[in-house]
Amino acid sequence: MKDTPINYQVVTDKIKESGLTSIGGATIREIKKLIDQIEKATGEKFIRMEMGIPGLPPAQIAIEAEIDALHRGIAAIYPDIYGIQELKTEISRFVKLFLDIEVNTEGCIPTVGSMMGAFASFLTINRMYADREGTLFIDPGFPVQKQQVRILGQKYYSFDVYDYRGDKLRDKLESYLSTGKISSILYSNPNNPSWICFTDKELRIIGELANKYNVVVIEDLAYFGMDFRKDYSQPGQPPYQPTVAKYTDNYLLLISSSKVFSYAGQRVGMMVISDKLFNTQAPDLLRYYKFDKVGQAMIFGTVYSISSGTAHTPQYALAAVLKAVNEGRYNFVEVVREYGAKAKIMKKIFTDNGFNIVYDKDEDNPIADGFYFTFSYPGFTGDELLHELMYYGISAISLAITGSERLEGIRACVSLIKREQFPDLEYRLKKFHEDHPV
Repeated sequence: MKDTPINYQVVTDKIKESGLTSIGGATIREIKKLIDQIEKATGEKFIRMEMGIPGLPPAQIAIEAEIDALHRGIAAIYPDIYGIQELKTEISRFVKLFLDIEVNTEGCIPTVGSMMGAFASFLTINRMYADREGTLFIDPGFPVQKQQVRILGQKYYSFDVYDYRGDKLRDKLESYLSTGKISSILYSNPNNPSWICFTDKELRIIGELANKYNVVVIEDLAYFGMDFRKDYSQPGQPPYQPTVAKYTDNYLLLISSSKVFSYAGQRVGMMVISDKLFNTQAPDLLRYYKFDKVGQAMIFGTVYSISSGTAHTPQYALAAVLKAVNEGRYNFVEVVREYGAKAKIMKKIFTDNGFNIVYDKDEDNPIADGFYFTFSYPGFTGDELLHELMYYGISAISLAITGSERLEGIRACVSLIKREQFPDLEYRLKKFHEDHPV
């Protein structure tokens, strides 16, 4: 019987009972279920880094606004498919003040979280042109977005950007776009899972090629403003959150309230469609919609069919918190800086015990400390490492399911780890290091 922090036999049995042929190939939710079962069987708590769940209280402004809306009977009324005007106005103000871009309110659409926003985007944008096939994912990325494309019956292409940063990105992107098969490009910035952040040079390259090949860029800003190396918190003042929208009009932005406002449970996000794209006429849309204008097809075709709009009272919550942010009364970036502070400490605990950071640079600059980081250990694949760490009470996910080619790596999320758990994390990693000398 091995002497590990979590009972060796119980962990072995629970992994076998799970039916998972590969821990590294397991989805985030499958990993969560497995850890839940091990914790229940042993009574021991894991250092849980598999789920990207907010670890901070929700914005109080949002809570109060939603309660007020409930008291006013809003829950009894169907919301307009395109969103309440108060929210659309504040979304438009928000992107002007924090991205320095102008978007008409009609293109600012609330969604049932960015998950729905992505699904609606694939469904609509990838049907604009009958002779194209689907999405190019700049990986690593959020695994479920590829699942969304697959269940829509659409094709996708992908590549790991690790070896194609800076000027190298242009030729790599062009090798895909020049085929004429790509309808859309998707990436997250900051990136889930690697926490890389594209530079302005790289965003310019993406924008210029989107213009050249008439491709729509779907920019996932789930972690808006959370590259803490710069202060993106002041409305209407530079620096602004970097965005491809500075370099192309062929864009659609997905902005989440889950992390930056800790409002994940109410499933409300923002889709921002550029004025040009919103009004673009694509006759091939008529194969599926009554409309050939992208904005109409998106709202009255896709959004109507998927959800008939976004839950009513959370829209008032998001409108209220955005209004406070836009007016400088609520500094949302300052609130979430705790994630970066914890990541800095946790990364040092890992590296002090023989681990390496996998995605460690943005071009020539050290990567930011933030919501996620990636790590590896000499002599282990990501699958093997994830499996072995189970016995030490540490959970995460393998980079293999994210489109990464760095198969030795694992993604860690810092959000649910409390500072009082740091000594336990350090003890477990020291024990792992002693048991697996390099």
